[in-house]
Amino acid sequence: MSDFFEVVGRQRAHRRFTDDPVDDGTVERLLWAATQAPSAENTQPWEFIVVRDAAARAQLADLARRAWEGGGRDYSRPRLDAAVFEDVEQANVGGGLATAPVWIVVAADTGAVHESTVGSSIFPAVQNLLLAATAEGLGSALTTISLTFVDEVRELLGLPGHVRAMAAVPIGHPARRLGPPRREPVSTRAHSERHGQRWP
Repeated sequence: MSDFFEVVGRQRAHRRFTDDPVDDGTVERLLWAATQAPSAENTQPWEFIVVRDAAARAQLADLARRAWEGGGRDYSRPRLDAAVFEDVEQANVGGGLATAPVWIVVAADTGAVHESTVGSSIFPAVQNLLLAATAEGLGSALTTISLTFVDEVRELLGLPGHVRAMAAVPIGHPARRLGPPRREPVSTRAHSERHGQRWP
């Protein structure tokens, strides 16, 4: 179990990648890990679209750029510290996301699951995907900004009306090594029995 906790402690959002390929066997392992996640009533409503085509990947990255320039930047600037903001800026405008050799778009079959449980049935699979990528020595990031262009994404990926894109995960070999994530101590967010009674 110590290996699991080590992987959790290394999982970071990577937004720039080398041009080294990611083979199909590795992608298959990532997808397998994603499908081991829980879902409401075990409906398993996930659909994974593996995007390798260079033009399609470029289009996904360009949608992210358009969303960032169309309001995401102004929304995020006062909310992010300068270093994180610059990293996200370079990812969306500087072409960082476009360097990922693989994108996995995680979608939900909305006909298979109650609307109120779509998110809770999909995002555990996304987290498994991110952790599996880390375990494989790959970088990845949970992104949703490109998906604000619902119609463009639907057309690009050929999604039928009942399938909704929920997350776009660029994956590849990290272009730079990142340190551990910055997180507040558990004691600042955990409570014992009632809110306000700090754990432990």
